[in-house]
Amino acid sequence: MLFIVRFHDREEALPLRHEHMQAHLDWLALHAEQVRIAGSLREDPVLPPLGALWIVEAPSREAVQALIATDPFSLAGLRARWEILHWSKAFPGQQVTI
Repeated sequence: MLFIVRFHDREEALPLRHEHMQAHLDWLALHAEQVRIAGSLREDPVLPPLGALWIVEAPSREAVQALIATDPFSLAGLRARWEILHWSKAFPGQQVTI
């Protein structure tokens, strides 16, 4: 199953993002088969991130939650909250590649 995860960062946590970015990127590389697409979200390209969006392939919502719990950004307290939504692609045969 595919899930969309929409993260909302704590406003005052930008220093945490900088401090833990390399560990987060290394973690994403280790989990690339599950976290198929990941990236920050901003109101404007020059502004700091407000959060992030992932497309995750996992057997259940609980598996996604367990995955998030091991992310260095989550462990550091960067995330204020997140939403895990099941994603039904409009074209089921279409590959998720970027």
